[in-house]
Amino acid sequence: MPRVTFLPDGKSAEVPAGTSILDAAEAADVDLPHNCGGVAACTTCHVWIEQGLASLSELGDREDDKLNEAAGLAPSSRLGCQACVGGEDVVVRIPGNRIAS
Repeated sequence: MPRVTFLPDGKSAEVPAGTSILDAAEAADVDLPHNCGGVAACTTCHVWIEQGLASLSELGDREDDKLNEAAGLAPSSRLGCQACVGGEDVVVRIPGNRIAS
């Protein structure tokens, strides 16, 4: 099973392939906000993928549209509720503005 590690705190969890980053965060006891309940209607679960981006599920149109509204948008940006883990380990950085609050 792939391991998903969350930075900056270094918590991680092994999850089955097909698990969303959001569900992996919950498995790793990482607080990843998701105000819309995980249906790609907001950007509160926006994360940066530092390793394993190519192994994640494809970026869908709805996620792509929502990401354009995210603060700190980067080429490695994904919504945690939509990006699902493939067969390889993934390293996720949660943007700092949420860690401090």
